[in-house]
Amino acid sequence: MGREKVTTLVRQVRAIWNYQCFVSPLVLRTHLKSFCSFTLSPFLSFLQQDTMAKMEVKTSLLDNMIGVGDMVLLEPLNEETVINNLKKRFDHSEIYTYIGSVVISVNPYRSLPIYSPEKVEDYRNRNFYELSPHIFALSDEAYRSLRDQDKDQCILITGESGAGKTEASKLVMSYVAAVCGKGAEVNQVKEQLLQSNPVLEAFGNAKTVRNDNSSRFGKYMDIEFDFKGDPLGGVISNYLLEKSRVVKQPRGERNFHVFYQLLSGGSEELLNKLKLERDFSRYNYLSLDSAKVNGVDDAANFRTVRNAMQIVGFMDHEAESVLEVVAAVLKLGNIEFKPESRVNGLDESKIKDKNELKEICELTGIDQSVLERAFSFRTVEAKQEKVSTTLNVAQAYYARDALAKNLYSRLFSWLVNRINESIKAQTKVRKKVMGVLDIYGFEIFEDNSFEQFIINYCNEKLQQIFIELTLKEEQEEYIREGIEWTHIEYFNNAIICDLIENNTNGILAMLDEECLRPGTVTDETFLEKLNQVCATHQHFESRMSKCSRFLNDTSLPHSCFRIQHYAGKVLYQVEGFVDKNNDLLYRDLSQAMWKASHALIKSLFPEGNPAKINLKRPPTAGSQFKASVATLMKNLQTKNPNYIRCIKPNDKKAAHIFNEGLVCHQIRYLGLLENVRVRRAGYAFRQAYEPCLERYKMLCKQTWPHWKGPARAGVEVLFNELEIPVEEYSFGRSKIFIRNPRTLFKLEDLRKQRLEDLATLIQKIYRGWKCRTHFLLMRKSQIVIAAWYRRYAQQKRYQQIKSSALVIQSYIRGWKARKILRELKHQKRCQEAATTIAAYWHGTQVRREYRKFFRANAGKKIYEFTLQRIMQKYFLEMKNKVPSLSPIDKNWPSRPYLFLDSTHKELKRIFHLWRCKKYRDQFTDQQKLIYEEKLEASELFKDKKALYPSSVGQPFQGPYLEINKNPKYKKLKDAIEEKIIIAEVVNKINRANGKSTNRIFLLTNNNLLLADQKSGQIKSEVPLVDVTKVSMSSQNDGFFAIHLKEGSEAASKGDFLFSSDHLIEMATKLYRTTLSQTKQKLNIEISDEYVATLFEYAFSLSALLF
Repeated sequence: MGREKVTTLVRQVRAIWNYQCFVSPLVLRTHLKSFCSFTLSPFLSFLQQDTMAKMEVKTSLLDNMIGVGDMVLLEPLNEETVINNLKKRFDHSEIYTYIGSVVISVNPYRSLPIYSPEKVEDYRNRNFYELSPHIFALSDEAYRSLRDQDKDQCILITGESGAGKTEASKLVMSYVAAVCGKGAEVNQVKEQLLQSNPVLEAFGNAKTVRNDNSSRFGKYMDIEFDFKGDPLGGVISNYLLEKSRVVKQPRGERNFHVFYQLLSGGSEELLNKLKLERDFSRYNYLSLDSAKVNGVDDAANFRTVRNAMQIVGFMDHEAESVLEVVAAVLKLGNIEFKPESRVNGLDESKIKDKNELKEICELTGIDQSVLERAFSFRTVEAKQEKVSTTLNVAQAYYARDALAKNLYSRLFSWLVNRINESIKAQTKVRKKVMGVLDIYGFEIFEDNSFEQFIINYCNEKLQQIFIELTLKEEQEEYIREGIEWTHIEYFNNAIICDLIENNTNGILAMLDEECLRPGTVTDETFLEKLNQVCATHQHFESRMSKCSRFLNDTSLPHSCFRIQHYAGKVLYQVEGFVDKNNDLLYRDLSQAMWKASHALIKSLFPEGNPAKINLKRPPTAGSQFKASVATLMKNLQTKNPNYIRCIKPNDKKAAHIFNEGLVCHQIRYLGLLENVRVRRAGYAFRQAYEPCLERYKMLCKQTWPHWKGPARAGVEVLFNELEIPVEEYSFGRSKIFIRNPRTLFKLEDLRKQRLEDLATLIQKIYRGWKCRTHFLLMRKSQIVIAAWYRRYAQQKRYQQIKSSALVIQSYIRGWKARKILRELKHQKRCQEAATTIAAYWHGTQVRREYRKFFRANAGKKIYEFTLQRIMQKYFLEMKNKVPSLSPIDKNWPSRPYLFLDSTHKELKRIFHLWRCKKYRDQFTDQQKLIYEEKLEASELFKDKKALYPSSVGQPFQGPYLEINKNPKYKKLKDAIEEKIIIAEVVNKINRANGKSTNRIFLLTNNNLLLADQKSGQIKSEVPLVDVTKVSMSSQNDGFFAIHLKEGSEAASKGDFLFSSDHLIEMATKLYRTTLSQTKQKLNIEISDEYVATLFEYAFSLSALLF
């Protein structure tokens, strides 16, 4: 096969590879390996190196698809196929599925590796359908539309409790935070926006039977951006906090997280200050059967919440005030009442144990008698008249619970407003807005009450705006592309919304009318009114309505009514509708709260101000929620919507379990099937001309491998060649519209077959090229091997000849060398013999000459020699027996001879001095200062103070509080310009009552200062020249008195009396600093009885007192 053909084939493969529509290299490798046994690595490496540098491989939504990634393409379309598709993808850890631009998210109940920074980069600046379905794709699409097209966005997240709405909103916010700009100010805004979540979750989330972290309120956050797409701030709106949970929780559920976090994670000091105990069973408002949740660390979460509050911008006193209100709500549940009969025969209630009431009043700053009266009496005002009535036990409990619910609900609203103050945009430039709505999904329980009614009303409004905006978006795209718009039939739930919210005869309007009507108002009278007004409505049913008059439905009790919502029929119990809609708080309790000295509580009850008494009845809960929903809908209609529908796969909160019945129920009330039908009512699939041509161009000879003309013309040629019926597609201005999914799947099947044919062709050409290359390589190798062998044979022969010559030469040189060696050895022996004879002769002559001198001096020489040898031996033994270099080591070798006694002692003294010097040379200046202070302390306190021995082993640290590093004491640090020698918390004995108070004891070069431990404010400042004496007992206590100079300004209130764990160190440093500055020794008095002056009176203090 010629080189030109190989080159042509390679170009074709490159053409395939260069488009995102082609499969990945791994798929190509799999195809080719099935046809040939040769390794494909060199060839594929060549292709990858040549093309991957130009363009990275992209995975289309249609490639390697598990089930159907976009359910608009599902065929056939029914409830069963939708569930099977979701289950198939869920089993393969594909939790996200599209319906057009809507993301369906199935909660996996486990961590998946699909949210890493690498994944964020994968989906960044990508087309929505370019990669597999993911929540990041929707987040990126919304963010880019906001940044580049200047369109305000909103992301609507819906689903039932436990479906993963809160986590989905966190993922959206974290993605936006990751892809937007960087910088210190921008990062601070992003951190504040993200850290607002832990605070709101602690106060607004709770453990339910369906979810361990269930949001019990609806949240809408507007994130504001500048023209560059960098976040400037945000605004949070909350809807319908489930405040009834404060006083009562269903079995198996918990109260709001913050109560358990406070009791688990609060320090002992904090709990004592809030008058709380760590035991959950002490509080009636906390359920005990689910107090502990597996996998949840309430103590760690409390620390996270405190840190988040600090990041968001809460001041320390604000955080303390919030916790005080939480503690007050918790203790309200412990107030119990007992009945008492009055003289006039009326029943009244009294508080059983007033201790709890007393502690609540101390926390809130309310007069105990005022709050006690508010729990026992109710004042009704009408024009100029006031009437007080007593409350029986049931009414008192109702008042207590109403106060707890209102107090917590208003605290939550205050938290939201306070967070908004911190995260709001500081600039007044024009802003772009992205809204994130995390709200309850449609709820159908066994017992549905007022809460479920208004939640489902909100979902009806969201469904209405969803259908309207989806149809509007479809219509706008058809008009934009020049496609004829066809009317789409769908169920319009406006009739259901009107049934609920109509101002004249809507259910909410009639409920408000009943609440405001004078006379006896009960839930039964409300139901009777509904039966009269709504009896003929086709979506309303009750035992008395005309719609159900001839129905034999025994499941419909007399005290219930049923509404046929878009998601199905829901049966509502009317019990509690009137009370929950009224949401009354007695005016006496509001006025009692306003009288509190606690600033936060007082601000929560402005209606309690007597100067602003308003006799007008406050708006009902239903009307407030209706107005909030109307505002929300108006806000959403001004933004481009993006939808995330969350689905819970099972009720066990377990991974890998897919309950088809539960999922089917959610599909119905989320309206997913209706959504798919609306989306595919016109054209099920649409795609721009360029990617469509790139994906299917290999199916037509005229468009393969390169099309020279416009993309639209290429697509027209392609579809004509494939003989696709004209009614199955339409050409828009920039997109091709395909009506039936079967047409798209046919194109995919043809493309798949064509790719296999191309893979077979590549395999055939590659096999020939491989064999030919192998043959040429073998022939070239044979020539090279022959040349190298001839060279090797000649080299080997030469080496043999060379080796033989070297052996002969070595033998000849050895014989000559041995001959010369024998001659040299003979000459050397002759010379040594002559030298030996001469030496002996000279020795004999010398001994004859010096014999007489030797006999005269022999004794002295022997003595000196012996003495020298003994000294030598002594010093050598001392060298091996020298003790360690530690100055405290008292070991020393014994002397071997008596005459060396003085030498032995002197040597010991010199060695000790030398090793002490070596030890001192190791000290730094700081260590020398510490040892000097320790030496000073020894001179002052050794054998005088019983506390001194325990301080010897403790290093003197001085500034224990590290004021320079602690931001809490920044104000105190700025106020002190001198070097701080001591910074320690001491107990100061109050001169008036003898009670102790924590103070920060600061010693500088010239002054002695006392500061408040909490605020850091300086309370006292004493110059060192005014300090005359320090007194203490000889016992093992930490009390000491600092005496001041009489007549000085600091001595006007008397001497100081302190208690500290570091008495020895503080007294020593005070002594040394005073001596350094005043050149006078400070008098340290150690006595079991000493005199201190308090308020100009002298008192004798005894050690036994302490």
